[in-house]
Amino acid sequence: MTKTIKIHGFPLSGHSHRVELFANLADLPYEMLLVDLAAGEQKKEPFLKLNPFGQVPVLEDGDFVLSDSNAILTYLARSYAPTWYPEEPHFAAEIQRFLSMAAGPVNYGSAVARLINVFGAGLDRQRAADVAAWAHERLEAHLSGRDWLVGDQPTIADVALYTYTAHAPEGGVDLTQFLNIRAWLARIEALPGFKPMQQTKVGLVA
Repeated sequence: MTKTIKIHGFPLSGHSHRVELFANLADLPYEMLLVDLAAGEQKKEPFLKLNPFGQVPVLEDGDFVLSDSNAILTYLARSYAPTWYPEEPHFAAEIQRFLSMAAGPVNYGSAVARLINVFGAGLDRQRAADVAAWAHERLEAHLSGRDWLVGDQPTIADVALYTYTAHAPEGGVDLTQFLNIRAWLARIEALPGFKPMQQTKVGLVA
């Protein structure tokens, strides 16, 4: 790959980070373009021309524009790094299952808890904590005896679940008891090209 893709995102967005993380892990040349969420830039033109939903991240690959972090991971892997999304039907199906987990319980659990704790979102703290605990219990059990979520090497399933799981403590979600999850996070962080998301402070927005 010789061309440079563009990623429109925000440094404190876990959805943005998972795309940037994958670009680094897959050694894809990219340009990161800041979308100022605090100023509401994502809800205004010209950003809305890229994504009418008004959300980050957005990928530009030449004339092709794509939003939704999981869709972007799938596109980038299929286009430029196929070992991260094996074509065998059972592997592909398992990966899709974890992409759904990232969009479902991980998003409504750890991600929402972080929104509440860090950004002052007026959402249900207890429900977010309960959903996060439910998701982590199942992720912990799945990782028993495994290094990676699907197969014997990292895939976009691992990337999709990494960021909001790793940053769950910012939402007041304790990972201490989840030894398999913590070991899995450490394996991802040891991969060549790994780039962490910026740490945030609790109560960043009153």
